[in-house]
Amino acid sequence: MEKKIEILLRLLKIEFAVAWIIIIGLIAGYETGILEEGVLVGNARAEYIAQLTGVLLAICLIPMSLRIFNLSLTKYIKNLDIENALKSYRRWSEVRIILLLVVAVFNISLYYWTMDTTGLLCGGMAALATMLCVPGRKRMLSELDLLKTEEEEL
Repeated sequence: MEKKIEILLRLLKIEFAVAWIIIIGLIAGYETGILEEGVLVGNARAEYIAQLTGVLLAICLIPMSLRIFNLSLTKYIKNLDIENALKSYRRWSEVRIILLLVVAVFNISLYYWTMDTTGLLCGGMAALATMLCVPGRKRMLSELDLLKTEEEEL
């Protein structure tokens, strides 16, 4: 069981690192000129629709990604046996990081497309929210209520 927990933790750390590599790679791509900037500048209607979409994505998906994980943890995952709980924990952790990554990538791209700071602020909020999802052994064990059983074994 210990080996499965270590494998899961390693996979979650890799997925978290990949999300940040995507964000940093996107910013580097725009800053170096590989990706085109200012695509929507001058088109007021397209700018408005894109910014509205970015703000709505941030308002809806950031709290939802954090809340949905918590709800699934308390109502579903904790009631499963340890094998299925670990699988479900990984799946919901991936869903949470993907939702935040979608918001961050869209809004950072939006910033470079419109050169308006609204996208940068919303993308920054999503990137900052990923810091609430940093995987760690103690955190994972406490969320799955395995910390108590591990202490009891000692």
